[in-house]
Amino acid sequence: MRDLWTAPAVQRPLSLPPPATATAGAAPRPGARWPLPFLVSVLLAAMAFAMVTTAVRQTPTIDEPVYVGAAAEYTHEHRLRHNPEHPPLGKLLIGAGVALADPRVDPSFTGDQGAVGRHLLYETGNDPWRLMLWARLPVIALTLLFGLVVFTFTRELAGKAGALAALALYCFSPDVIAHGSLATLDVPAAGFVLTSAWLLWRARRGPRLYVPLAGVALGAALATKMSTLPAVPVLMALAAVSVWHTSGGGRRLVRAAVGAGVVALVAIAVVWVTYLMVDPLLRWTPKQHVPVVHGLRGLLVRFLPFPEAYRDGMRVQFGLENRPWQGFLFGRLYSGSLWYYLPAALLVKTPLGMLALWAAGAVVVVAVRRLRPAAPYVLAPPLVLLAAAMQGARDFGTRYAVFLPLFLAVAAGCVLVVRRRWVSVGAGVLVAFVAVSSLRTYPYYLPYSNEAFGGPGRTREFLHDSNVDWVQDLGRLAQRLRERYPGERVWLVYKGSGVPSFYGIRAGDPREVPVGDVRGVLVVSDSAAAKATGRLAELIGGSRPVDDVGHSITVYRR
Repeated sequence: MRDLWTAPAVQRPLSLPPPATATAGAAPRPGARWPLPFLVSVLLAAMAFAMVTTAVRQTPTIDEPVYVGAAAEYTHEHRLRHNPEHPPLGKLLIGAGVALADPRVDPSFTGDQGAVGRHLLYETGNDPWRLMLWARLPVIALTLLFGLVVFTFTRELAGKAGALAALALYCFSPDVIAHGSLATLDVPAAGFVLTSAWLLWRARRGPRLYVPLAGVALGAALATKMSTLPAVPVLMALAAVSVWHTSGGGRRLVRAAVGAGVVALVAIAVVWVTYLMVDPLLRWTPKQHVPVVHGLRGLLVRFLPFPEAYRDGMRVQFGLENRPWQGFLFGRLYSGSLWYYLPAALLVKTPLGMLALWAAGAVVVVAVRRLRPAAPYVLAPPLVLLAAAMQGARDFGTRYAVFLPLFLAVAAGCVLVVRRRWVSVGAGVLVAFVAVSSLRTYPYYLPYSNEAFGGPGRTREFLHDSNVDWVQDLGRLAQRLRERYPGERVWLVYKGSGVPSFYGIRAGDPREVPVGDVRGVLVVSDSAAAKATGRLAELIGGSRPVDDVGHSITVYRR
């Protein structure tokens, strides 16, 4: 099979920038090459600082205890029991950090997947601050490694200056920093897809090495989040294009088809290996309801070449898509989903300079002849993933499109291929604008919005859920109540997995008593306020906002 798609191979030019060479006869200057590694290190170090210092101050978000609880089960019990809607690889990475924290685990606990995580964090004598930091560190490390992929991919297309611009956009992306500093799966899945696309671009020079590696990266994406499945046909097609490009002779089409098949087979094998790493016996007894899926979706699930636990996870995902979720966009609370939600949310939560460079980069990649061969590798995967995400029923945040800051950073760096001084100056100004906008929001990256929408202090007016308030600020709230409202009666409404009493918050639920009895300090997380109806809406309407915690929780006085 190897000979079918690698020989006879005709090496063709990649239309890449020529490598820099020293002047003939001149010895290279000492230190001539150090600035580039130095600048890359500075950008990644700045990103690492932002992510780590953010991670140590944030309490568990809504999804994190579920993943941490499942990760602890994988590493301590070697059983697949909870959270089948997400495959194991991302949680195994989180589990590596959890294992280093060496927490106490109670294998006899029999709650649902959310309760398992809360029990591990708050009810078994563990320190949730320490445990969550260790769980987040592997995702932070992986996020930094994907920065190197962004840099290398762009350097191969646009040279050093373009690569540095792309890396800067990546490192200062508020969405990437926000979700790359959490023990969640969105950034790892997006990064694996980007890595697969980059390796397939490299396969235009060496398919025998890079096509299987691209399959490994694709398999890692599929073994992290099922939402990456729409990228499979795109990346298979790109594999075929890459092999076609390097092949000659009458069997060119056959070799291209074999290349696509290798990517698919390797990806399938990686998914199976991931499940076998958790439990070599592949025991699977679901601890939650698995809906029956009919029609075309049911057929798709039935024929997926993955373990039964993966297929059941797909059924759970389809069941979630059928639920009547609520959304919030530009101050409007609605039921169901809006097809334009993600583009609108991205318009709010992406730095203005980044939006401009994304658009310019996409145009340049398509318009410039020597970059045009790379356009499908840079633009097709994110466009297909975005189109699929826009059909989803859960309008919960731009984290469902976090692949865009990765792929479009590469496209944006290609702007510097245009050899015009005004282009270089304009790109530099826009990158600087992005950096300033990102630095100004530190350390409140989750509720970031750009200057056109008033910044992070006003994001709650336009969006909700993980765009603003994922209950990451319970610790900050506890500190604020101690400092400014000591001894006062506190009422609290929030949605999340954290346990307020652990952080020293003693509060009642104002929805459980008559409105007239609610006096003192009323604290409402902004996601709850966005969806407030009935008694809670009445309570907020009759209260005066007096404080803001982390741009995600509002304190009212009654």
